Order: sequence, then structure tokens, then C-alpha cells
Amino acid sequence: MMGTKARDFAPMINVSLEDLVPQDHFYRHLDRTLDLAFVREFVQESYAQGGRPSIDPVVFFKLQLVMFFEGIRSERLLMRQVADRLSVRWYLGYDLGEALPDHSSLTRIRARSGVEVFRRFFETVVDQCQQAGLIWGKELYADATKVQANAAVSSLKPRFAVEAHLENLFASERTTEQRGDLDALQPEGSLLDIAPLTSPERTSTAEASPREGQGAPVEQEEAAVPRQLHPSLEVALQEELTKVNSERHDWIERRGEPNREIRRGNYQRMADFQVSTTDPEASLMQVKGGGSHLGSHTHYIVDGGKARIILAALVTPSEVMENQPVLDLLWRTRFRWKLHPRQFTGDTTYGTAENIVALEEQHIRAYVPLPDFDQRTEFFGQRDFRYDAEHDVYICPNGAQLHHSPSGSTESYKLYWAKAKTCNTCLLKAQCTTSSRGRRLSRHMDEAYFERVRAYHLTEPYKKAMRKRSVWVEPLFAEGKDWHGMRRFRLRGLWRVNCEALMRAAGQNLKRLLKKRGWGRRPWPEGAVNALLEPPSQDHIQLHAPSPAEKALACGEKLRVKDLLKPLRVWSMSLVFAPSLACRCLSSSCEDSTVSRSL
Repeated sequence: MMGTKARDFAPMINVSLEDLVPQDHFYRHLDRTLDLAFVREFVQESYAQGGRPSIDPVVFFKLQLVMFFEGIRSERLLMRQVADRLSVRWYLGYDLGEALPDHSSLTRIRARSGVEVFRRFFETVVDQCQQAGLIWGKELYADATKVQANAAVSSLKPRFAVEAHLENLFASERTTEQRGDLDALQPEGSLLDIAPLTSPERTSTAEASPREGQGAPVEQEEAAVPRQLHPSLEVALQEELTKVNSERHDWIERRGEPNREIRRGNYQRMADFQVSTTDPEASLMQVKGGGSHLGSHTHYIVDGGKARIILAALVTPSEVMENQPVLDLLWRTRFRWKLHPRQFTGDTTYGTAENIVALEEQHIRAYVPLPDFDQRTEFFGQRDFRYDAEHDVYICPNGAQLHHSPSGSTESYKLYWAKAKTCNTCLLKAQCTTSSRGRRLSRHMDEAYFERVRAYHLTEPYKKAMRKRSVWVEPLFAEGKDWHGMRRFRLRGLWRVNCEALMRAAGQNLKRLLKKRGWGRRPWPEGAVNALLEPPSQDHIQLHAPSPAEKALACGEKLRVKDLLKPLRVWSMSLVFAPSLACRCLSSSCEDSTVSRSL
């Protein structure tokens, strides 16, 4: 007889959520490992002393961690998942019959908190990693990756048209408000001229900015005020440093926003002509395989220890080169956690004169590749000439001298010129130059630092650092893109994507911290659910794919099982291996080989 299951639910009696969540659940370990009570201190100033109680800030950041571990890209979908998951309800502290927060509340809390609260949360996680001994501090690695923005290329419009539209859009509102203010101030029957109040000179640039339509909080758009220096400094020195700090562009305080007033020669950015009406702070970037997308750069500073802890994270528009904000990130990393790095490693993009000089003056070895311009020409390169620092001359391969020429020198380069009659009668002129005026060389003012960096290239520590760089930072980007939604930002606006990037970097560090504090299995790409799978044991080992199988067996107890799977290349289905069966297979294979050798 075929049975039929009827859906008949009886009301639960004496059922506790504490009993429904297993004791070895991932979120139980996360709750024991990371106490988020510190976030209340970060946001205390944003809340009033009285009134209706708000959502606990601890609950907000717990929800952010759930989004990270579960790979959820929407607050609306997040709250639907919370409503269905007993373990997440337990982690948040909400009982079965207790109403959950609305998804729109999370957006308002993020806007009220701002980037600074998310940065303090990220740095607190790094502090705990440092207390756990996961930060080495002797080597630092930097890199950046392209992340697609949550906007389409079709949203690009001419910047002048967008600014003119916004000017006309908000001009009527300002006029209405000003007329209301005048009606309240002027005596009855009198006439006042409102033209000065509505003139274009009184229109602020912030109101004409495309960011006005994005709903960004006012505190996110205000200019950063330089922080006060220590009161024990001398008055003259304090004034000088204050002036320098107010003039420099601080990438961290400006939340990755570039200074568009700086122009280098005749170069003009595409962002000066086009702007996205969806995300005005995302700019056009080229992607691999051809094509263009709107996106940003995510910058990481990573510790050289085995845990690969992310020490700094920043998002900038894609028009910003990787080498521009690296010094601000590096100095903040160094002084925030009192590190004394002996070397800094980056790719060729970081090998600028400003970066190299700043690093070498702080006794930090700049392990960065430098371009070899000598290979681009068939003539003698600059390194074929010997520089005499005592007499400030270059000596050519034939022994002639190239003297300094003040007329052709600039603030960054010094020009050296050989006499025309000497070059024209030289036997090596065909290998040196085709000019009848003599060979010329330009020497950078900081060429001594470049020569020091080139000397590093011949050493084994430099070669080891370059090999280590390729497997130290880039896998963190791959981890974020494959597992944690880093390929495309889900939020819009520079300050919002910085919040998203800081939360993702904090989650990546937290995974290493959880492993250090007892959780031996990192969450799989699907989230914390698959992290609850049983660990490899002597009785039962589950294999789901080649790469997870190799990782699982690498940390297993049975070496013979790992050796047995070496010749296997591809698994088309889930396999279950028992060590006893593996031992019998190994013994049978050994017997077969013994018989074959005897034959």
C-alpha cells in the first residue's frame, strides 16, 4: 500500500533554539572566537542618549559576516536566509518567534556608520590576528586587482551634460528654498532682490556633482580635515608640518578619491569627459580578452608571514595607478601595528622614483623590478657608461667624458653631453649615436637609489621575494573573486565599495584567525554549510572534486591512501574510500609487482 504524507504541523512545546543548533556548528565556534562587543564603542557617537532602542550594532556586523561566509550579495536575500536558518538565528540572538530586522535598516545603518567604522572593524580584526601571532612584520607585499563596478558602460554620459542637468535640476529647489527664507525674513510689503542669492557664484560644487543623486550621506562628502599634531612639538615645526599635511593628498582620508586637479603634461583622463549616471565614481577600465568595463582597483598590503594577513585595503577608481596610494597604505600599516619591515615587494608598477626613494630613506629594501631601457635600442645604453661621482661626469666605452650641461637639465633629470668633435672622430660612434652634435645622457636626480635597487636584483633574497610575491597576494584576490563575490561590487559609490572591500578583507583575515583558534577546516566556497562536513578520518573519507580531495588527503592520517590516489587524474563522481580497502589494494598491487619482477 502506497503511503501518503500529510503536512500536519503541531505547535512546538518546550523547544529551545539552543538545543536545535549542534554544539560543533561553525557559527558557535565563530561566536566563541570573535566577540563583537567592541563595535558598540565605534558607533556610540552616532546614537542618541534617549528614544526608541535601535538594532544592536553587534547584530549588524554579525549579519555582515554572515553575508561574507554565505556568499550573499543582497540585504533582502540575507534576511530571507536568516528567516530560514536556525543556526544564523542563534548566532544573531533572535528566537524563533522574534521579529527580525528589516533589510532596509541595514542600508541606513551602513550610511550612518560610514567608512571609518568599517575600517576600525577591519583593524580590530587585524589586532586580534597580531595578538594571535599571525603577523610577522618583516616583509610586506603589495598588489592591486581590477573589480567590475555595479554599473554598465551604457550608463556613460558626457560629463558637461550631466553637470548641466544637475545644475538645472537643483537650481529650482534652491530658488524655492531661498524664496521661503526671504518670505520669512522680509517685512510684509517690502521687496528684496534675490538675484545675489541665486547667482551662479553661490552655487556650490558639491551640489553640481553627480554624486548628489546617489543618496550619499553628507559626512561622506566633506573634505577631510587634517588631524591635530602632538602638542609637544615646537610651534614652528608644528606649523610647517600642518601646512605640508594640508597640502598633500591623503588617499586613506579621502577614501580613495583621486585629486582630479592634478594634471601631468597634456594627459587628460577619460573620467574628465565621461561619467556614469549609475555610479559616478567608477571609471572605464580595460579587461583581459578585450573590451571595457566600469570598475575600480582594490589595493592590498599583505604581511609576509605564513598566514598572509591583509594589513590594509583600499578601493580607488580604475584610473588610479597601483603605485599612487601605496605609500599611504604602507606608512599607515607600519605605524598602526608598530612594524619594522626590512623589505617591500611589488611588481614593476610600484618602481617609481617617489616610492623607491621613500622606501630606501626609511631603510626598507625596495624589491621592485625596474624597466631595462638599454635593451630597447641597438646603441650603447646608459649602463655601458661609467659614472664618476667625484667629478660628476660620465665616461663612455672609449674613454671620453660626458660633462653636465645645465641648459638641458630639469628638476628631475641632469643632462650630460659629450663634445661633438670627440664623438665624430670616435671609432665606436656607429655603436653609440647617429647625432653629429655628440652623445647625450640624462641622469635622474635619484639615480643612486635606482642603482642600489638594481644591485638587489642580483641577490638571492630578491629572487626569493619575487617568487614569493606571485603566490602571496594574488591568491588572496583569487580567493575573494571565486568565493566571496569580489569579481563585481554589489554596492555603488566609492565610500560604499570601500566599506564592502574592508568587510571582505576582514572576513579573509578572520578565516585565518579561526583556523589559529581551533577551527581546523576553513569554510568551503559555498559558505559555512559545507564547512560542517565531517573531517577526514580513518574510517570514512569523502572526495567531491580533485582539488578538495587532494587538500583533504594532504592533511589526513593515512599516507597509503594518499599514495594510492596519486595516479588518479579525474573523478567523475563522488568517491568514498575506506582505509581498509586501500590497504588491501596496496597489498595486492605489491604482490602483483613482486610476481612480475620474479618472472
